Amino acid sequence: MLTPKKGRLLIAEPSILNDDSFKRTTVLLTEHSENSTVGFILNRPLQYVLEDLIPDVDCNFTVYQGGPVEQDNLYFIHRVPDLIDDSIEVANGIYWGGNFDSLKNILNNNLIKPTDIRFFLGYSGWGANQLNEELNTSSWFISENDFQNVFTIDEESIWKKMLLQKGGKYKIWANAPADINMN
Repeated sequence: MLTPKKGRLLIAEPSILNDDSFKRTTVLLTEHSENSTVGFILNRPLQYVLEDLIPDVDCNFTVYQGGPVEQDNLYFIHRVPDLIDDSIEVANGIYWGGNFDSLKNILNNNLIKPTDIRFFLGYSGWGANQLNEELNTSSWFISENDFQNVFTIDEESIWKKMLLQKGGKYKIWANAPADINMN
């Protein structure tokens, strides 16, 4: 069984369908220590684009709901550390954050593509032992991040794809409708 680790994916178990914050989500873990875990939901696009939130940026990249914590703050992950100073490597060529002024310059000059970066309002966070307790109560399972580029994943099918990959009883849930009452 895999354990939480930076760069791995956290997949919501079908058993948490009543949890509006996390049902049917796939979370990229960007930090994990004995004290805390941080990640971003990859499959919850919002109705906002970046210029809606930051008027001095001329960019219409989609903004995603990163999680229920600090939803007034904007976060980003990317794969262009050579363009964004002070980035922190998460794993496998995925970087978190960096100098926001240099990012704004890059965005305003069209030097970055939406397939290189993803923006989030809020993040998903767990305190010491909290995620392990949720794993033990079957709220989540962990998967390696086998995607060539997490910035181009199909957010509508990633959760289903991860369940099908897990196999067994998960195959049934992968094809269940989003609203289980519609079954």
